[in-house]
Amino acid sequence: MNVHSTDFDREPTRDEAKEALALLRKWAREADTAEIDTLDPAIARLMPSAPEDYPFFTREYAEDFNVDTAYKASLPDLQNGPESLIKGAHRAIQHVGISNFRLPVQFRSTTGAPRTLETSVTGTVSLDADKKGINMSRIMRSFYTHAEEEFSFEVIEAALDDYKTDLESFDARIQMRLSYPMKIESLRSGLSGWQYYDLALEVVDKAGVRTRVLHLDYVYSSTCPCSLELSEHARRTRGQLATPHSQRSVARLSVVIDPSADTLWFEDIVGLCRIAVPTETQVMVKREDEQAFAELNAANPIFVEDAARLFAEQLQSDARIGDFRVVASHQESLHSHDAVSILTEGETFEATSLDPRFFETLFHTG
Repeated sequence: MNVHSTDFDREPTRDEAKEALALLRKWAREADTAEIDTLDPAIARLMPSAPEDYPFFTREYAEDFNVDTAYKASLPDLQNGPESLIKGAHRAIQHVGISNFRLPVQFRSTTGAPRTLETSVTGTVSLDADKKGINMSRIMRSFYTHAEEEFSFEVIEAALDDYKTDLESFDARIQMRLSYPMKIESLRSGLSGWQYYDLALEVVDKAGVRTRVLHLDYVYSSTCPCSLELSEHARRTRGQLATPHSQRSVARLSVVIDPSADTLWFEDIVGLCRIAVPTETQVMVKREDEQAFAELNAANPIFVEDAARLFAEQLQSDARIGDFRVVASHQESLHSHDAVSILTEGETFEATSLDPRFFETLFHTG
């Protein structure tokens, strides 16, 4: 083989190109992929085993590439493709969208002080049977348009209107989940600490009817009335020390809010829960607080059925609340199973079936 000096000022001959190609192929057969890529990925196209239409892709990110109108129009959009691309049953979908995209949202408390809290947002719309899909990012973009505004149900509805119109859907919903802090005083010592309440706010637009819903998880201690009486019987008749069983319990209250009524603040619904079942779990305790909590539990023993009715009694008494659902779960210390109950008022929360793992979602870790 002839060796030629590097001379790029003249045009190489066909024979020289042929010799150079043979040399390059020989080197490439013995080189690994990393070596080929380092030199030039296009070398792979020159190998005898490469298909004739082997594509060439650049591996360098084009930082200076700008998307103009023509290029943007050329981008494929399968979600908005023709009906022929639809897979599966020719059926409308009740909810399709995104879940758990997070952003800071400003909320106002009863004191008037604003709080910026991390909020998880779920946004969905209905999808007509003749449509392939939706552009999910439009839901986020619609919500971000209003994200800087202080929270109100009106702000949620404005965001819902935007993406319902943008996505040409007939039904839509937005749900926002957050953990809301409230400072709680201890029972006797004068200490205080932050209690966090899992809340969710929901706006549902179905068949042109808007529904506003507030969800709250309230965590409390439940002392079994039967166990309390049996313990007292042992002390009274045999001088036997015994303790009634009590356990961490959770009630999930879901309430429909009347938009024409006065504001139902987060603090208000927590206050209703404390009136119904005052044995809320404590934050900061000293010995005198622990003793007080034991006394408070003894003064308010409840079965899970009692809890559901006590919460319902308070919800019924508030004119700002329409339909509601109370779900209570007493996570037993006596049994290896939980005691649960569900009480509903009105059509909003009626359900023939429950998610098989529904009650598991009421478990709250410390």
